[in-house]
Amino acid sequence: MNLGMPEMIFIFLLALVVVGPKRLPALARQLGKYMAEFKRASNEFKNQLETEMMNIELEERAKKQEDAPKILPPEKLSEPSIMPAPGIVSRGSSEDISAAIADPSLNETAQAKPLTPTIPASTE
Repeated sequence: MNLGMPEMIFIFLLALVVVGPKRLPALARQLGKYMAEFKRASNEFKNQLETEMMNIELEERAKKQEDAPKILPPEKLSEPSIMPAPGIVSRGSSEDISAAIADPSLNETAQAKPLTPTIPASTE
């Protein structure tokens, strides 16, 4: 329904002649009320559809999460996951590191020991 200005003027003049100048404003007001009520009802229907679609989508997501496998936490969190290479560490020998990991009380005594840097001997 593509109405331009000439068509709108023709419809207005036709309504003016058929209905009369006294009843035309009341008829226009009543028509406006009906249009507003129709728009309100259509918006309410649209909102109900969107709400139902959202509820269905949330139910599907919840069902997928129930079907998904559960991820269990690691059994021991205190155990280090990466061990340094024994030849790279210059602050102690690999035996000191292994002993500190095996017995935490030795770790305190190892920290109290002064650190001596290892310098490779030059062959001159």
